[in-house]
Amino acid sequence: MEEPAEVRISRGQRLLEAVREDLDLFGVAELEERIEVLQSEIARVRAQIDRKRAGRAAADALFSSRSA
Repeated sequence: MEEPAEVRISRGQRLLEAVREDLDLFGVAELEERIEVLQSEIARVRAQIDRKRAGRAAADALFSSRSA
């Protein structure tokens, strides 16, 4: 008997599923915890954006100084 193939979740799929959840099913404490988790995720995403921008700026500075 063959094992079922693993379902591959596309990038961002879990986030989309979370956004579509029915919030009426959650209690106040659960909603507050959800906000904390989302705020932590926002901070993590912003930090990644900052790292990427810094890397891009460093690369731009390196290559612009070579052509000058």
